[in-house]
Amino acid sequence: MFRNRLLLLVGLLLACVLAYLFTGIKGSLEFAITFRGQKLLALLLIGASQAVAAIMFQTISGNRILTPAIMGFDALYVLVLSAAVVFLGAPTYQQLDPGLLMLTNAALMCGAAVMLFGILLRKGQGDMMRMLLTGVVLAVMLRSLTGLLQRVIDPSEYAVVQSASFARFSRAETDLLGVAAVLCIGALVLCWRMRHRLDVLALGPVAATSLGEPPLRGQRAALFLISVLVSVSTALVGPVAFFGLLVSALTYLVLPTYRHAILLPGSALIASVVLVGGQWAMERVFAFSTPLSVGVEFLGGLVFLLLLLKGLKR
Repeated sequence: MFRNRLLLLVGLLLACVLAYLFTGIKGSLEFAITFRGQKLLALLLIGASQAVAAIMFQTISGNRILTPAIMGFDALYVLVLSAAVVFLGAPTYQQLDPGLLMLTNAALMCGAAVMLFGILLRKGQGDMMRMLLTGVVLAVMLRSLTGLLQRVIDPSEYAVVQSASFARFSRAETDLLGVAAVLCIGALVLCWRMRHRLDVLALGPVAATSLGEPPLRGQRAALFLISVLVSVSTALVGPVAFFGLLVSALTYLVLPTYRHAILLPGSALIASVVLVGGQWAMERVFAFSTPLSVGVEFLGGLVFLLLLLKGLKR
């Protein structure tokens, strides 16, 4: 059953890819395919990275409401970016090699995320409301620190930070595709190799320990990979708060299983369909009248409220 559904998702993604590449071409076919191909690759990397990161974070946190963005990963990215602009200055920051900047940002996020969120997951395991409230407070604190840093810089430097603080699917940083592809594909391969460990971690810390899987070590390894995926995908397109939650909810709806060998590729396919199909619709149907990020955030916010209300009723 799940194999047929995965094949259906592959066919749907292929249809979205063909529609995105070949619909509405009025000039040079070669130029259009090259230009759209770069954006298509960025959308696929972003979709797969955000989806896999959300599924893995929900597995190690023990519930299906929390995602890296809700817990403050995106806010941590913007804080690191703002601090770099403040301490280095906008001219120096803009002269840095984009690939080196992405690697540095990913390294800082990995260290901070493993330290902050590792402690949070260990202290709040099993208490959904405590973890949710702590994550929201942490995200607010990080955003407040970011706001403080942004108030001490001049308008030109603020514009540099502001341009990277909002999702921009139609203007993805294609110059970083090479570095981003290496980091994302490497992290996704390692996530795939963890699929059986994730199945064990999903059983809870007691069951995982009895089966020979140390929960803390598995959580740290997963957090490291999640940090890489989130930081790289956020660097390409900017932070998106509820995209991971929207994709994970659709994944569990279409593929109701606990096997990560199905959930990980399924979530990547669904996320890619949402981004590529949504971007095609925004460009060809709505003529750029509404950014894709607005629709994604609106639907993701509704899903978050519905899941939260459903959990409170229980």
